[in-house]
Amino acid sequence: MSKKKKSALQEQKGVSISEITNQSSINSIQQKRKSNIDETKLVNALLKEDITALSRAITLVESKNPKHKNKASNILKACLPHANNSIRIGITGVPGVGKSTFIEAFGKHLTSNGKRIAVLAIDPSSTITKGSILGDKTRMEDLVKDKNAFIRPSASGESLGGVARKTRETIILCEAAGFDVIIIETVGVGQSETTVHSMVDFFLLLKLAGAGDELQGIKRGIIEMADAIAINKADGDNLKQAKLAKVEFNRALHMYPEKASNWQPKVTLCSALKNEGVDDIWNIILEYIETTSTNNFFNKKRYEQNKFWLIQTIEEQLKSDFFNTVKIKEALEEQIQLIEENKTTPFAAADYLLSLK
Repeated sequence: MSKKKKSALQEQKGVSISEITNQSSINSIQQKRKSNIDETKLVNALLKEDITALSRAITLVESKNPKHKNKASNILKACLPHANNSIRIGITGVPGVGKSTFIEAFGKHLTSNGKRIAVLAIDPSSTITKGSILGDKTRMEDLVKDKNAFIRPSASGESLGGVARKTRETIILCEAAGFDVIIIETVGVGQSETTVHSMVDFFLLLKLAGAGDELQGIKRGIIEMADAIAINKADGDNLKQAKLAKVEFNRALHMYPEKASNWQPKVTLCSALKNEGVDDIWNIILEYIETTSTNNFFNKKRYEQNKFWLIQTIEEQLKSDFFNTVKIKEALEEQIQLIEENKTTPFAAADYLLSLK
C-alpha cells in the first residue's frame, strides 16, 4: 500500500492567536513603556543623534495623555539649550504642485552636501473619521533611506489649517538631535500658511505654470509671506509657460512694499522630477540667511516668533483646561440641548458657560 502524501499546507497545533495577541495586554505594555521612560537617558540618546530616541521624544510631545505632559515638558527644557542652530524652511503650494517630489530632490541635494535634514510633513486629517493617510514616507522613497534624513509625518488633527499641534516643539527636538535644516511641508489648502510662516526662517511658495492661476493665484497674503517663488515642473513642453509665469510673478512682486527684512523675494524655475534648479533654490536661501543675519532681521524674527508662540500656547492651554472641566462638560451638553430646542442662542450659551469658570 502506498502511503498517503501529506500536504505541506497543514495546520499544526500550537498557541492560539488570542493568547499571544490580546489587544488589552498590548495596550497595557505600550502604556507601561511610555510611563517608564527615563527622561535623562532619552535626552542623552537624542543629543547623540539617536533617531529612535528622537522619534520617542516626538511621540511624547504629541501625546494628548495628561500623564505624558510633564515628561514632554522636561525633555523640551533639556533640549532647548541645544536648539536654534538650524535653518527652518516652510514649503507650501496647492495639492498637485509636486511638494513631496520637490522636498525629496531638495533633501537629497542637501544630504549630498553633508547636511542633516528633518522633514516635518503635515497630513490633513479627515473631519469625519479623524483619520489621516500619513503617506509622505511612501512618496519620498529615496529620502527615507538616507541616513542623514529624518521624515516625520504627523496628522493635522483639529488644528487650524492643518498644522500639527506640536510642530513647534518638534522643531526644537530635531535641532537638539543635530539636524542642520528643518523643512515643514504644509497641507497646501490655503489656511495653514500663516501658522507655518510663524515658525520658519524662510518661506518658499511652489507654483505651477499653465494651471490658469498665474495672476489669479497671486493673493496678497501668500505673496507677502513668500521669500521666494519656485515654479515647479519647468521642463519639456511646460518650460515656455514656466518662463512666462516667472515674468508675471516678478512683475507682481515689485508691486508690493519693501519687506522689513530688506529682502526682495526672488522667482526661479525648477524641475524636481529632473532635479534641475534645486541647487539654485538652496543658493537663494543661503543668500537670504546672509542678508537677514547681517541686518539682524533673522534674530529679530525668531524673537517675534517666540512671543507669538507664547501667546498661542497660553490660548491652547486655557482652551484645553476649559473644555476638560467636568462642570463645563456637563453644562455644555445642557446648553447644546437648549440651542437645539430654540430656548437660547449660541451667544447667550457661551456667556453662561464662561461665567461658570
